[in-house]
Amino acid sequence: MRISTIDSHTEGEPTRVVVDGPDLGSDSIEQRVSRLEGEYDGVRRGILLEPRGSDAMVAAFLGPPIDESSDATVIFANNVGVLGMCVHGTIGVVRTLQHLGRVSRTPGDRIRLDTPVGPITASVAEAGGVAVENVPSRRTARRVEVRLRDRTVHADIAWGGNWFALVDDHGESIDPANRDALLSVAREIRRTMNAEGRDGTGLHAGPIDHVELFGPGSVGCDSRNFVLCPGGAYDRSPCGTGTSAKLACLAADERLDPGDPWVQESILGSRFIGRYHRGERAGEIIPTVSGRAWITAEAELHLDPEDPYRFGID
Repeated sequence: MRISTIDSHTEGEPTRVVVDGPDLGSDSIEQRVSRLEGEYDGVRRGILLEPRGSDAMVAAFLGPPIDESSDATVIFANNVGVLGMCVHGTIGVVRTLQHLGRVSRTPGDRIRLDTPVGPITASVAEAGGVAVENVPSRRTARRVEVRLRDRTVHADIAWGGNWFALVDDHGESIDPANRDALLSVAREIRRTMNAEGRDGTGLHAGPIDHVELFGPGSVGCDSRNFVLCPGGAYDRSPCGTGTSAKLACLAADERLDPGDPWVQESILGSRFIGRYHRGERAGEIIPTVSGRAWITAEAELHLDPEDPYRFGID
């Protein structure tokens, strides 16, 4: 099998858009996801795992739109499976569609994409940026005590397209030189919270798949974060769904007014700008996250049937 891809990075985090690959069909989004998770799971693995990919990479599988008002359907996946939503990946998809000449580069123009968690809209921003209006986001629990082996932390639980535990009293420096300690703490938080039943039977509707640790930002930024992703890698960007979850917490605590900017910095120093407006339901917000992406490669991947590692290396 040969698979055509275009790679980009969004503020440091890689996206691999599958332009021509497995036929996921043109029926419902649920059926397409099921097909990717079943019949084509080996292809997902081959695209994302070594020797062709990396743990940090997210793939975006493009398909025909479900709604006639949409430009395309996109299903995101990482090294362990399908993701609900991915804002950095959406910015990469829009940049890729611009690169292919399929959508506008004119500031203010809008692109609509169908995703497994609902339709989302992106707007073309100035200077090559993309602003993504994400799915409705909300906080479901505040300052949940989490007892770790050597410390106790407190986590907000919020939905921003994926489920997040957001922690600011972890006691670690948000610095690349400290990433091993950050990974260790974040993994223990996720493992502990899910083991204690906060996985659909307790405080929210799904398991914690992301952990977001916060610290002070540099000049011009409101905070710096470190985000543990479901497959064990950390997000090089400030994480768009994580920024959405953070905005939901800020709104719930009345620490940020609708329309005001929140500048979220990644562990690398790259930035997203988040804003929100109130949703239709009580406690919900509609976040918008802005960032930039750059094309890095165009490739044709080969999954040779004679290759023992065509479906990746775990």
